[in-house]
Amino acid sequence: METNRLEAFSDGVLAIIITIMVLEMKVPQGADFAALKSLFPVFLSYVLSFIYVGIYWNNHHHLLKACRRVNGRIMWANLHLLFWLSLFPFVTGWMGQNHFTPLPTALYGGVLLLAALSYYVLQNCIVAELGRDSKLAASLGKDWKGKLSLVLYLGSIPAAFLHPWISNAVHVLVAIVWLIPDRRIERIVREAD
Repeated sequence: METNRLEAFSDGVLAIIITIMVLEMKVPQGADFAALKSLFPVFLSYVLSFIYVGIYWNNHHHLLKACRRVNGRIMWANLHLLFWLSLFPFVTGWMGQNHFTPLPTALYGGVLLLAALSYYVLQNCIVAELGRDSKLAASLGKDWKGKLSLVLYLGSIPAAFLHPWISNAVHVLVAIVWLIPDRRIERIVREAD
């Protein structure tokens, strides 16, 4: 099967995830800045999660464009990734509503860790389909960004119980690292077109 159906399905799921996250932000009762102030933690958690969904959407798009065909393993690995991403609205809302307290922040880090791990699995399934000598495999190399992200997310979970802002600083740091799409994969996509 070609990748276009898998990409279209994934795009739809990611659009729904963003929609659910924004709908979780309830309109304040008052019409002044004090009413908005109470929503600030919810808004901050939404912005961070929106950025993360955007990062996954962008990198997922490039990864699938580097792949010409999809097999059953890739389809299941993609669903695995979408499962963890579908939990973003819940952990985003819980963390924001509870003003970044330790347990919701740790769970947010856990979902980020499992989403990153599932993306890594998807990436490896695609490399296995294309072959270890493919351009994608060569361009990914040792994938230091992916492996570093997993380590940082893992560390962010216990850090949430020390101080949630340490954990969230790690989440922001990883997002900054990934804001620019993986240029190695982007290069392969341009060469193929």
